[in-house]
Amino acid sequence: MRTTKFMAPALIAIVGLTVAGCAPTATAPENGGEELAPVSVGIITSETGPLGAYGAAYLAGFDAGLDYATDGTGTVDGREIDLTISDDAGDTDTAVNIARDLIGQGVKIIAGTASSGIALALAEQAAQNQVLYISGPAAADAITGINDYTFRSGRQTYQDVATAGTFIGDPAGQKVIVFAQDTAFGQGNLAGVDAVLGGAGATVEGILVPEDATEFTPFAQQILAAEPDLVFVAWAGATSGAMWQSLDQQGIFDAVPVVTGLGDVATFGAYAEASDKISFLNHYFAGASGTDVEAAMLEALEAAGAQGDLFSPDGFVAAQMIVQAIREGGGDDVDSMVAALEGWTFEGPKGTMTIRAEDHAMIQPMFQARLVEQDGTWVPELIEVVDADTVAPPVAG
Repeated sequence: MRTTKFMAPALIAIVGLTVAGCAPTATAPENGGEELAPVSVGIITSETGPLGAYGAAYLAGFDAGLDYATDGTGTVDGREIDLTISDDAGDTDTAVNIARDLIGQGVKIIAGTASSGIALALAEQAAQNQVLYISGPAAADAITGINDYTFRSGRQTYQDVATAGTFIGDPAGQKVIVFAQDTAFGQGNLAGVDAVLGGAGATVEGILVPEDATEFTPFAQQILAAEPDLVFVAWAGATSGAMWQSLDQQGIFDAVPVVTGLGDVATFGAYAEASDKISFLNHYFAGASGTDVEAAMLEALEAAGAQGDLFSPDGFVAAQMIVQAIREGGGDDVDSMVAALEGWTFEGPKGTMTIRAEDHAMIQPMFQARLVEQDGTWVPELIEVVDADTVAPPVAG
Protein backbone atom coordinates (compact mmCIF):
# COMPACT_ATOMS: atom_id res chain seq x y z
CA MET A 1 0.00 0.00 0.00
CA ARG A 2 1.33 3.40 -0.97
CA THR A 3 -0.17 6.39 0.77
CA THR A 4 0.49 9.86 -0.58
CA LYS A 5 -0.53 13.04 1.16
CA PHE A 6 -0.96 16.20 -0.89
CA MET A 7 -2.88 19.43 -1.04
CA ALA A 8 -4.42 21.24 -3.99
CA PRO A 9 -1.86 22.77 -6.41
CA ALA A 10 -2.76 26.31 -5.39
CA LEU A 11 -1.58 25.56 -1.87
CA ILE A 12 1.75 23.92 -2.61
CA ALA A 13 3.75 27.14 -2.49
CA ILE A 14 2.24 28.34 0.78
CA VAL A 15 4.56 28.13 3.76
CA GLY A 16 3.26 26.22 6.75
CA LEU A 17 1.04 23.63 5.08
CA THR A 18 -0.44 21.05 7.40
CA VAL A 19 1.50 17.79 7.33
CA ALA A 20 0.84 14.50 9.06
CA GLY A 21 1.57 14.73 12.78
CA CYS A 22 1.63 18.55 12.91
CA ALA A 23 -0.88 20.72 14.72
CA PRO A 24 -3.73 21.78 12.39
CA THR A 25 -3.67 25.26 10.93
CA ALA A 26 -5.92 27.15 8.56
CA THR A 27 -5.16 29.70 5.88
CA ALA A 28 -8.06 32.03 6.66
CA PRO A 29 -9.69 31.80 10.10
CA GLU A 30 -13.27 33.00 9.90
CA ASN A 31 -14.50 32.70 13.48
CA GLY A 32 -12.99 35.59 15.36
CA GLY A 33 -9.40 34.57 14.74
CA GLU A 34 -9.66 31.05 16.14
CA GLU A 35 -7.79 28.58 13.96
CA LEU A 36 -10.03 26.09 12.20
CA ALA A 37 -9.07 22.44 12.04
CA PRO A 38 -8.67 20.98 8.54
CA VAL A 39 -11.25 18.56 7.20
CA SER A 40 -9.57 15.20 6.59
CA VAL A 41 -10.60 13.43 3.40
CA GLY A 42 -9.44 9.98 2.33
CA ILE A 43 -9.17 9.11 -1.37
CA ILE A 44 -8.96 5.38 -2.05
CA THR A 45 -8.46 4.41 -5.69
CA SER A 46 -6.30 2.34 -8.01
CA GLU A 47 -2.99 4.00 -8.80
CA THR A 48 -1.52 0.63 -9.76
CA GLY A 49 -3.08 -2.64 -10.89
CA PRO A 50 -5.41 -3.29 -13.85
CA LEU A 51 -7.44 -0.10 -13.29
CA GLY A 52 -4.49 2.17 -12.52
CA ALA A 53 -5.13 4.38 -15.57
CA TYR A 54 -8.68 5.01 -14.39
CA GLY A 55 -7.41 6.02 -10.98
CA ALA A 56 -4.93 8.42 -12.55
CA ALA A 57 -7.67 10.13 -14.58
CA TYR A 58 -9.88 10.33 -11.51
CA LEU A 59 -7.14 11.91 -9.40
CA ALA A 60 -6.26 14.46 -12.08
CA GLY A 61 -9.93 15.37 -12.38
CA PHE A 62 -10.27 15.59 -8.61
CA ASP A 63 -7.36 17.99 -8.39
CA ALA A 64 -8.93 20.21 -11.08
CA GLY A 65 -12.34 19.98 -9.41
CA LEU A 66 -11.03 20.93 -5.99
CA ASP A 67 -9.29 23.97 -7.43
CA TYR A 68 -12.50 24.94 -9.27
CA ALA A 69 -14.89 24.37 -6.36
CA THR A 70 -12.72 26.27 -3.87
CA ASP A 71 -11.78 29.13 -6.22
CA GLY A 72 -8.16 28.05 -6.09
CA THR A 73 -7.85 28.24 -2.30
CA GLY A 74 -8.12 24.58 -1.36
CA THR A 75 -10.25 25.71 1.58
CA VAL A 76 -13.94 25.77 2.45
CA ASP A 77 -15.06 28.54 4.78
CA GLY A 78 -11.53 28.86 6.10
CA ARG A 79 -10.93 25.13 6.58
CA GLU A 80 -8.25 23.37 4.59
CA ILE A 81 -9.08 20.06 2.96
CA ASP A 82 -6.39 17.65 4.10
CA LEU A 83 -6.18 14.81 1.56
CA THR A 84 -4.78 11.34 2.09
CA ILE A 85 -4.44 9.49 -1.22
CA SER A 86 -4.15 5.70 -0.95
CA ASP A 87 -3.56 3.09 -3.64
CA ASP A 88 -5.82 0.05 -3.33
CA ALA A 89 -3.99 -1.66 -6.25
CA GLY A 90 -7.34 -3.13 -7.31
CA ASP A 91 -7.50 -5.36 -4.24
CA THR A 92 -10.63 -5.38 -2.06
CA ASP A 93 -8.90 -6.44 1.18
CA THR A 94 -6.32 -3.70 0.73
CA ALA A 95 -9.03 -1.09 0.16
CA VAL A 96 -11.03 -2.20 3.20
CA ASN A 97 -7.96 -2.13 5.42
CA ILE A 98 -7.12 1.38 4.19
CA ALA A 99 -10.68 2.53 4.89
CA ARG A 100 -10.65 1.07 8.39
CA ASP A 101 -7.35 2.78 9.12
CA LEU A 102 -8.63 6.13 7.87
CA ILE A 103 -11.86 5.81 9.83
CA GLY A 104 -9.84 4.89 12.91
CA GLN A 105 -7.95 8.16 12.47
CA GLY A 106 -11.24 10.07 12.48
CA VAL A 107 -11.72 10.56 8.73
CA LYS A 108 -15.41 11.03 7.96
CA ILE A 109 -15.25 11.52 4.18
CA ILE A 110 -13.92 8.83 1.83
CA ALA A 111 -14.04 8.98 -1.98
CA GLY A 112 -12.59 7.28 -5.02
CA THR A 113 -12.77 3.68 -6.16
CA ALA A 114 -12.53 2.45 -9.73
CA SER A 115 -13.50 -1.18 -9.01
CA SER A 116 -17.16 -2.02 -8.46
CA GLY A 117 -16.30 -4.90 -6.15
CA ILE A 118 -14.20 -2.61 -3.98
CA ALA A 119 -16.89 0.07 -4.01
CA LEU A 120 -19.48 -2.36 -2.68
CA ALA A 121 -17.12 -3.37 0.13
CA LEU A 122 -16.39 0.25 1.03
CA ALA A 123 -20.09 1.07 0.98
CA GLU A 124 -20.51 -1.59 3.67
CA GLN A 125 -17.77 0.05 5.73
CA ALA A 126 -19.46 3.43 5.29
CA ALA A 127 -22.74 2.11 6.67
CA GLN A 128 -21.11 0.26 9.56
CA ASN A 129 -19.07 3.29 10.62
CA GLN A 130 -21.46 6.05 9.54
CA VAL A 131 -19.03 7.94 7.31
CA LEU A 132 -19.71 9.67 4.01
CA TYR A 133 -18.55 7.61 1.04
CA ILE A 134 -18.53 8.87 -2.57
CA SER A 135 -17.74 6.13 -5.06
CA GLY A 136 -15.90 7.08 -8.27
CA PRO A 137 -15.77 5.34 -11.66
CA ALA A 138 -17.19 2.08 -10.21
CA ALA A 139 -20.35 1.46 -12.24
CA ALA A 140 -22.26 -1.38 -10.54
CA ASP A 141 -25.94 -0.50 -10.14
CA ALA A 142 -25.93 -2.08 -6.68
CA ILE A 143 -23.96 0.90 -5.35
CA THR A 144 -26.96 3.16 -5.89
CA GLY A 145 -29.32 3.01 -2.93
CA ILE A 146 -27.15 0.54 -1.01
CA ASN A 147 -27.29 2.65 2.16
CA ASP A 148 -27.82 6.18 3.44
CA TYR A 149 -24.10 7.03 3.52
CA THR A 150 -23.05 6.03 -0.01
CA PHE A 151 -23.09 8.30 -3.06
CA ARG A 152 -21.42 8.16 -6.47
CA SER A 153 -19.72 10.81 -8.59
CA GLY A 154 -19.89 8.89 -11.88
CA ARG A 155 -22.45 7.03 -13.94
CA GLN A 156 -23.85 3.57 -13.32
CA THR A 157 -24.36 0.54 -15.52
CA TYR A 158 -28.05 1.21 -16.13
CA GLN A 159 -27.15 4.54 -17.71
CA ASP A 160 -24.63 2.84 -19.99
CA VAL A 161 -27.15 0.23 -21.08
CA ALA A 162 -29.98 2.71 -21.54
CA THR A 163 -27.67 4.78 -23.74
CA ALA A 164 -26.85 1.67 -25.78
CA GLY A 165 -30.57 1.11 -26.17
CA THR A 166 -30.91 4.46 -27.92
CA PHE A 167 -28.93 2.98 -30.84
CA ILE A 168 -31.01 -0.11 -31.58
CA GLY A 169 -34.63 0.96 -31.63
CA ASP A 170 -37.18 -1.63 -30.56
CA PRO A 171 -35.37 -4.56 -28.91
CA ALA A 172 -38.45 -6.80 -28.83
CA GLY A 173 -37.73 -10.22 -30.33
CA GLN A 174 -34.00 -9.57 -30.71
CA LYS A 175 -31.29 -11.74 -29.19
CA VAL A 176 -28.62 -9.80 -27.33
CA ILE A 177 -25.31 -11.25 -26.17
CA VAL A 178 -23.48 -9.49 -23.36
CA PHE A 179 -19.75 -10.12 -23.72
CA ALA A 180 -17.99 -9.10 -20.51
CA GLN A 181 -15.50 -10.01 -17.84
CA ASP A 182 -16.70 -12.20 -14.98
CA THR A 183 -16.38 -9.43 -12.41
CA ALA A 184 -18.81 -7.26 -10.47
CA PHE A 185 -18.61 -4.79 -13.37
CA GLY A 186 -19.32 -7.44 -16.01
CA GLN A 187 -22.05 -9.13 -14.01
CA GLY A 188 -23.62 -5.73 -13.38
CA ASN A 189 -23.67 -5.02 -17.11
CA LEU A 190 -25.30 -8.37 -17.83
CA ALA A 191 -27.94 -7.68 -15.19
CA GLY A 192 -28.40 -4.17 -16.55
CA VAL A 193 -28.87 -5.30 -20.15
CA ASP A 194 -31.29 -7.98 -19.00
CA ALA A 195 -33.25 -5.41 -17.00
CA VAL A 196 -33.32 -2.70 -19.66
CA LEU A 197 -33.36 -4.51 -23.00
CA GLY A 198 -34.68 -7.81 -21.67
CA GLY A 199 -37.46 -5.89 -19.97
CA ALA A 200 -38.33 -4.46 -23.39
CA GLY A 201 -38.69 -7.88 -24.98
CA ALA A 202 -35.16 -8.92 -25.98
CA THR A 203 -33.65 -12.31 -25.16
CA VAL A 204 -30.46 -11.62 -23.24
CA GLU A 205 -27.60 -14.08 -22.72
CA GLY A 206 -24.16 -13.56 -21.24
CA ILE A 207 -20.71 -14.76 -22.22
CA LEU A 208 -18.59 -13.91 -19.18
CA VAL A 209 -14.80 -14.20 -19.44
CA PRO A 210 -12.44 -14.79 -16.49
CA GLU A 211 -10.75 -11.52 -15.53
CA ASP A 212 -7.27 -13.03 -15.92
CA ALA A 213 -7.92 -14.44 -19.42
CA THR A 214 -5.46 -13.44 -22.13
CA GLU A 215 -6.69 -15.62 -25.01
CA PHE A 216 -10.09 -14.60 -26.35
CA THR A 217 -10.55 -16.65 -29.54
CA PRO A 218 -12.71 -19.35 -27.88
CA PHE A 219 -15.02 -16.74 -26.48
CA ALA A 220 -15.32 -14.96 -29.83
CA GLN A 221 -16.32 -18.29 -31.37
CA GLN A 222 -19.05 -18.64 -28.72
CA ILE A 223 -20.46 -15.30 -29.88
CA LEU A 224 -20.63 -16.48 -33.49
CA ALA A 225 -22.23 -19.76 -32.48
CA ALA A 226 -24.97 -17.94 -30.56
CA GLU A 227 -26.05 -16.02 -33.71
CA PRO A 228 -27.17 -12.88 -31.86
CA ASP A 229 -28.82 -9.79 -33.32
CA LEU A 230 -26.67 -7.51 -31.18
CA VAL A 231 -23.51 -7.84 -29.10
CA PHE A 232 -23.10 -5.55 -26.11
CA VAL A 233 -19.46 -5.49 -24.97
CA ALA A 234 -18.58 -4.37 -21.42
CA TRP A 235 -14.84 -4.45 -20.80
CA ALA A 236 -12.33 -2.64 -18.62
CA GLY A 237 -8.61 -2.71 -18.00
CA ALA A 238 -5.37 -3.67 -19.65
CA THR A 239 -6.68 -6.58 -21.77
CA SER A 240 -9.06 -4.41 -23.80
CA GLY A 241 -6.76 -4.16 -26.84
CA ALA A 242 -6.17 -7.90 -27.08
CA MET A 243 -9.87 -8.62 -26.68
CA TRP A 244 -10.91 -6.24 -29.50
CA GLN A 245 -8.19 -7.59 -31.78
CA SER A 246 -9.46 -11.12 -31.22
CA LEU A 247 -13.07 -10.17 -32.01
CA ASP A 248 -11.88 -8.48 -35.20
CA GLN A 249 -9.79 -11.48 -36.26
CA GLN A 250 -12.74 -13.82 -35.73
CA GLY A 251 -15.02 -11.70 -37.93
CA ILE A 252 -17.46 -10.63 -35.23
CA PHE A 253 -17.93 -7.12 -36.64
CA ASP A 254 -18.81 -8.46 -40.07
CA ALA A 255 -21.36 -10.88 -38.61
CA VAL A 256 -23.30 -8.84 -36.05
CA PRO A 257 -23.78 -5.23 -34.87
CA VAL A 258 -21.64 -4.39 -31.85
CA VAL A 259 -22.25 -1.64 -29.30
CA THR A 260 -19.91 -0.82 -26.46
CA GLY A 261 -18.83 1.95 -24.18
CA LEU A 262 -16.14 4.26 -25.53
CA GLY A 263 -13.25 3.78 -23.13
CA ASP A 264 -10.37 5.98 -22.07
CA VAL A 265 -8.05 7.80 -24.46
CA ALA A 266 -5.58 4.91 -24.45
CA THR A 267 -8.18 2.66 -26.10
CA PHE A 268 -9.15 4.92 -29.01
CA GLY A 269 -6.70 3.14 -31.27
CA ALA A 270 -7.43 -0.34 -29.95
CA TYR A 271 -10.31 -1.19 -32.28
CA ALA A 272 -8.12 -1.34 -35.42
CA GLU A 273 -10.09 -2.19 -38.57
CA ALA A 274 -13.36 -2.25 -36.60
CA SER A 275 -13.09 1.32 -35.33
CA ASP A 276 -15.73 2.72 -37.66
CA LYS A 277 -17.98 -0.34 -37.34
CA ILE A 278 -18.77 0.01 -33.64
CA SER A 279 -21.55 2.09 -32.10
CA PHE A 280 -20.25 3.78 -28.95
CA LEU A 281 -22.23 4.77 -25.92
CA ASN A 282 -20.16 7.18 -23.91
CA HIS A 283 -19.87 8.47 -20.36
CA TYR A 284 -17.43 11.22 -21.34
CA PHE A 285 -14.71 12.22 -23.77
CA ALA A 286 -12.92 15.56 -23.94
CA GLY A 287 -15.12 18.08 -25.70
CA ALA A 288 -18.29 16.01 -25.45
CA SER A 289 -20.42 18.48 -23.53
CA GLY A 290 -19.04 21.87 -24.50
CA THR A 291 -19.99 23.43 -21.16
CA ASP A 292 -18.18 26.21 -19.35
CA VAL A 293 -17.39 23.86 -16.46
CA GLU A 294 -15.90 21.34 -18.86
CA ALA A 295 -13.75 24.09 -20.38
CA ALA A 296 -12.47 25.01 -16.92
CA MET A 297 -11.68 21.35 -16.19
CA LEU A 298 -9.84 20.83 -19.47
CA GLU A 299 -7.83 24.03 -18.98
CA ALA A 300 -6.78 22.91 -15.50
CA LEU A 301 -5.86 19.44 -16.71
CA GLU A 302 -3.76 20.83 -19.54
CA ALA A 303 -1.96 23.17 -17.13
CA ALA A 304 -1.14 20.14 -14.97
CA GLY A 305 0.19 18.15 -17.93
CA ALA A 306 -2.88 15.88 -18.11
CA GLN A 307 -5.74 15.55 -20.57
CA GLY A 308 -9.47 15.10 -20.43
CA ASP A 309 -10.28 11.41 -20.21
CA LEU A 310 -13.12 9.01 -19.51
CA PHE A 311 -13.11 9.41 -15.74
CA SER A 312 -11.89 12.98 -15.42
CA PRO A 313 -15.45 14.14 -14.58
CA ASP A 314 -15.79 11.51 -11.85
CA GLY A 315 -12.89 13.04 -9.95
CA PHE A 316 -13.96 16.61 -10.71
CA VAL A 317 -17.53 15.97 -9.53
CA ALA A 318 -16.30 14.16 -6.42
CA ALA A 319 -14.41 17.30 -5.44
CA GLN A 320 -17.51 19.42 -6.08
CA MET A 321 -19.54 17.06 -3.88
CA ILE A 322 -17.01 17.12 -1.06
CA VAL A 323 -16.90 20.92 -1.07
CA GLN A 324 -20.72 21.05 -1.06
CA ALA A 325 -20.87 18.56 1.82
CA ILE A 326 -18.39 20.57 3.88
CA ARG A 327 -19.85 23.99 3.01
CA GLU A 328 -23.46 23.07 3.69
CA GLY A 329 -22.96 20.19 6.13
CA GLY A 330 -20.10 21.52 8.21
CA GLY A 331 -17.48 18.85 7.49
CA ASP A 332 -17.86 17.08 10.85
CA ASP A 333 -21.50 15.97 11.12
CA VAL A 334 -21.94 13.14 8.62
CA ASP A 335 -25.74 13.21 8.66
CA SER A 336 -25.68 16.92 7.85
CA MET A 337 -23.26 16.31 4.99
CA VAL A 338 -25.50 13.55 3.62
CA ALA A 339 -28.46 15.92 3.76
CA ALA A 340 -26.41 18.59 1.97
CA LEU A 341 -25.87 16.27 -0.99
CA GLU A 342 -29.34 14.75 -1.28
CA GLY A 343 -31.31 16.44 -4.03
CA TRP A 344 -28.43 18.76 -4.95
CA THR A 345 -28.48 19.99 -8.57
CA PHE A 346 -25.32 21.56 -9.93
CA GLU A 347 -23.33 22.15 -13.10
CA GLY A 348 -20.60 19.56 -13.67
CA PRO A 349 -18.25 18.99 -16.62
CA LYS A 350 -20.89 16.89 -18.41
CA GLY A 351 -23.72 19.37 -17.87
CA THR A 352 -26.49 19.57 -15.29
CA MET A 353 -26.18 16.88 -12.61
CA THR A 354 -28.68 15.97 -9.89
CA ILE A 355 -28.13 13.70 -6.90
CA ARG A 356 -31.48 11.97 -6.53
CA ALA A 357 -32.51 12.22 -2.90
CA GLU A 358 -34.32 8.89 -2.76
CA ASP A 359 -31.36 6.63 -3.62
CA HIS A 360 -28.37 8.91 -4.37
CA ALA A 361 -28.32 8.04 -8.08
CA MET A 362 -26.36 10.61 -10.10
CA ILE A 363 -28.75 11.79 -12.81
CA GLN A 364 -26.63 13.03 -15.72
CA PRO A 365 -26.50 13.29 -19.51
CA MET A 366 -24.76 10.63 -21.55
CA PHE A 367 -23.38 10.63 -25.09
CA GLN A 368 -23.51 8.75 -28.38
CA ALA A 369 -20.19 8.81 -30.24
CA ARG A 370 -18.30 7.42 -33.18
CA LEU A 371 -14.60 7.13 -33.89
CA VAL A 372 -13.25 9.01 -36.90
CA GLU A 373 -9.77 9.01 -38.36
CA GLN A 374 -7.91 12.28 -37.99
CA ASP A 375 -4.27 12.80 -38.96
CA GLY A 376 -3.65 9.07 -38.79
CA THR A 377 -5.23 8.52 -35.40
CA TRP A 378 -8.73 7.68 -34.20
CA VAL A 379 -10.59 10.36 -32.26
CA PRO A 380 -14.15 10.49 -30.89
CA GLU A 381 -16.85 12.56 -32.52
CA LEU A 382 -20.13 13.41 -30.85
CA ILE A 383 -23.26 11.99 -32.44
CA GLU A 384 -25.80 13.10 -29.86
CA VAL A 385 -26.16 14.19 -26.23
CA VAL A 386 -28.58 11.82 -24.51
CA ASP A 387 -30.79 13.67 -22.05
CA ALA A 388 -30.27 12.80 -18.40
CA ASP A 389 -33.91 11.90 -17.81
CA THR A 390 -33.95 9.57 -20.83
CA VAL A 391 -31.37 7.28 -19.23
CA ALA A 392 -32.20 7.82 -15.56
CA PRO A 393 -32.31 4.53 -13.64
CA PRO A 394 -35.42 3.52 -11.74
CA VAL A 395 -35.35 4.41 -8.04
CA ALA A 396 -33.41 1.69 -6.21
CA GLY A 397 -34.98 -0.17 -3.36
